[in-house]
Amino acid sequence: MTPANRTPVRVGVFGLLGSGNLGNDGSLEAVLGYLRAEHPEAVVDALCGGPEAVTTRFGIPATRLHWYRGEYRTASRAGAIAAKGLGKLVDVFRTAAWVRRHDVVIVPGMGVLEATLPLRPWGFPYSLFLLCASGRLLRTRVALVSVGAATIGNRPTRALVRWSGRLAAYRSYRDAQSRDAMRAMGVDTARDEVYPDLAFALPTPRASGPDELSAPSAPPGPVCVGVMDFHGGNDDRARAEEIYRRYLDGTIRFVRTLAEEGRPVRLLTGDQCDATVVAAILDAVDSPLVTAAEPSSLADLMKEMAAADTVVAIRYHNLICALKTGTPVLALCYAAKSDSLMAEMGLGAYCHPAREVDADRLLEQFRALEKRSAELRQTLTERNLAAARRLEHQFNSLTTTLFPATDHAPTSRKAP
Repeated sequence: MTPANRTPVRVGVFGLLGSGNLGNDGSLEAVLGYLRAEHPEAVVDALCGGPEAVTTRFGIPATRLHWYRGEYRTASRAGAIAAKGLGKLVDVFRTAAWVRRHDVVIVPGMGVLEATLPLRPWGFPYSLFLLCASGRLLRTRVALVSVGAATIGNRPTRALVRWSGRLAAYRSYRDAQSRDAMRAMGVDTARDEVYPDLAFALPTPRASGPDELSAPSAPPGPVCVGVMDFHGGNDDRARAEEIYRRYLDGTIRFVRTLAEEGRPVRLLTGDQCDATVVAAILDAVDSPLVTAAEPSSLADLMKEMAAADTVVAIRYHNLICALKTGTPVLALCYAAKSDSLMAEMGLGAYCHPAREVDADRLLEQFRALEKRSAELRQTLTERNLAAARRLEHQFNSLTTTLFPATDHAPTSRKAP
C-alpha cells in the first residue's frame, strides 16, 4: 500500500488504443494487468485513439489523442486541410499538458517504430515524437515497452521515429531485428533489451482443441483462418490493389478447397477494417462449413484458436494468439516481424509470403504442418513457458527503472 504521506504514482498509457485493433488493445490489457498486480496504488489514464472504448472496456479515464476529430480522414478541401494543420499545432500543447500530469508514460507494445503498413509521417509518428519530446522536456519518464521497429525508407518518418527512440527513457523490443533496426537508424541500443510481445503475458484459455490420443479415424477438426485488409506497406502504394487482389484470391481458393474436403473453416479478424475481407470470402465460397466469428478481444481470438486443429493467419497478433494457445499455425508473412516470431517459436518452416499468395503452395505447406501437429504442439508448450519467464523479467525491470521511489518488493506472479 502507498504510505499516507506519499502521492500515488501517476501513470499514463499512450497509443492507438481503443481504435478497433485487437492486438493494440491486448498489449494495453497486459500492461494494465502488470500495473494492477505490482503497482495497485498507481493512478492510470490514457491518451489514445478511441478514448470511449478504452474507458468502457478497461475502466480508466482516457483522452482523445488528436484535437482534430477528422485526423484519419483524407483532407481534400481547403477547410479540412487547414483544420488538420491547426490540429498538429494544437496537439503540441495538448500532448505536453497531458504528459506533465504524469510521473511515467508507457507505450504498451505495438509496432510504433515501424512502417510495415501504409503510414504518413504526420500521423502517428508525429504524435509519438510529441510524446517523447514532451517527456524529455518535462522530466516525465517515457517507456517504449516490447515495441516493434523496422528500418524506414521515408526520410521524414525515419527522422521522427529515430528521435522518438532517442528521447524515450526506456526502450525494449519484441524481437532482435527491431533492436537492430533502431540501431541502424541511429539510436544507441546498447542498454536496450529484447522481450516477447506483451500479448504473451495475457491469460491463456483452457485448451479445447483436438485430443492427440483420439482415434486415427476421427474426422479432421476445424481450421481457423485469420484475414486482413491487406494492401502492402508504404513502399507498395503503386501496386496496392494488385497485392490485395492476389492475397484475397489466394485465400479464397485455399478456403474453398478446405470446404470442399469437408473441413469446417472459421474466419477471424484482428481489426474492424478486416470485415470487408470476411464478407468477400463468404460471398465467394458458398458453403455452410465456412463461418465467421466476431472477436472483440485477443481473449476471444484465443478461444476460437484453442478449439481449432490448425490456424492460418496473416495479422501479427492473430499469429501470437495461435502460438500462445499451442495451436499449430501457418503464417502469411507481410513483414519480417512475422518470420522472426515464427522462427522464435519453432515454426519457421511454415511461413508464406502475403504479397505473393500461391494457393497450391499454401495447401502443400498446410498439409505438411498438420502432419507434424503433435510434435509442434509440444514445442509451443515449451516456448510459451520460456516467453512467460522472459516477460516476468521485463516487468521486474520496469518496476526497477520506472518506479524507483516506491517501496515495492517484486512478487512472483504466476505465468499465464
